[in-house]
Amino acid sequence: MSNNTENFVTHNPFEGENASCKRNDAIDAGVGFVVSFVFFTLMFIIAIIVDVVA
Repeated sequence: MSNNTENFVTHNPFEGENASCKRNDAIDAGVGFVVSFVFFTLMFIIAIIVDVVA
């Protein structure tokens, strides 16, 4: 540990400087949840419509 200014465990030299995303992960998780919820709700509604028509 001669150099304490850089984290050698997590630093990826191919990413360049400050390449990691600083966005909040909760927002991304919320968007993913809403998108998947809407998708499965639409699939359920389509299945109900097909069941009623058939």
